[in-house]
Amino acid sequence: MRSLLKVAALFALLTAVFFSCKKDAKETPLPQEAISQQVLDKIYELGFGNKNVARHPEGYLVEGDIVITEEDLRSSPDRKLIRVGDEEQYRTTNTVTGLPRNITVRLNSSLPARYTTALNSAISRYNALGLRITFSRVTSGGNIVINPAPSGAGYLASAGFPSSSGNPYGSVLVNRSYLDTWNINTVTSIIAHEIGHCIGYRHTDYANRAYSCGGSAVNEGQAGVGAIHIPGTPTTNAVSGSWMLACIGNGVNRPFISSDITALNYVY
Repeated sequence: MRSLLKVAALFALLTAVFFSCKKDAKETPLPQEAISQQVLDKIYELGFGNKNVARHPEGYLVEGDIVITEEDLRSSPDRKLIRVGDEEQYRTTNTVTGLPRNITVRLNSSLPARYTTALNSAISRYNALGLRITFSRVTSGGNIVINPAPSGAGYLASAGFPSSSGNPYGSVLVNRSYLDTWNINTVTSIIAHEIGHCIGYRHTDYANRAYSCGGSAVNEGQAGVGAIHIPGTPTTNAVSGSWMLACIGNGVNRPFISSDITALNYVY
C-alpha cells in the first residue's frame, strides 16, 4: 500500500507524553522558496498538498512521509478519476499488477533486530488477509528495501507509490533516531503504513489531516488523480484507527480495521 512520517521538540506529541502526535513529527522542511513554483504546481496537479514540501534523497517529501520522484513530476494523470472527500479510503492511480504476486522486502543489515521483529509482524498482518498480494522478508535483493534515513532527517519514515509499470515503490526510509526506541507495535504500524504507500494507498485522512495530526484542517490535495475513492469504504465519517491515517504517536498500535480490510480486498 507509494507512502505510510521534520521532527521538532514542539511536536513532542510524537512521544507517549503527547499521545496525539504526528507521524511526520517535527516538520521543519526546507523553505518553499528553495523549491521552484513549477515543482510545487506540478505536485498540486498530481493531487498532493504542496505546503511544507521538503527535499528528499529520492525527490520531494509531501504530506509528511510520501516521496514524489522526478518521474512522478513528469507524469500526466487522468483527472477524470479524482474524488475529493473528508476521511475515506483512497488509492493512487498506479497499483501493483501481475497478481497474484509476492512482494519481497529486505531490511538493511545495519538495522537492529527490532526492525526484523516489526517487519515480520507487519508482513503477517497483510498475509493473514488472504490477498492476491503477499509479502515475504528476504536477506538479499528485495522488491522493497528498508534503509536508515539520512542523519538529521525530518520525518519518522518515508515511501512512495507504485510505478506506472505496476511495480511497488522500492524504498522505505526509517528514522533510527526515533524508531530505535519507539514501542515495537508502533514501529510495526509505521512499517505497515509505509508498505501501504508502496503498494498504492494514500492517507485515509488526506483531505483533513487534522483528524489524526491535530491542529487546523489541512487538505493535502484536491487536483489531479492522486486519490481515488475505494468503493465500500466510508465517504462521510472519520475512520478511527485506520492503518493509513497520516499521523501516529508512540505507543499507538494500528492493526487493520474493517474499512482497511475492505480497501485491501477491493484492490488486491
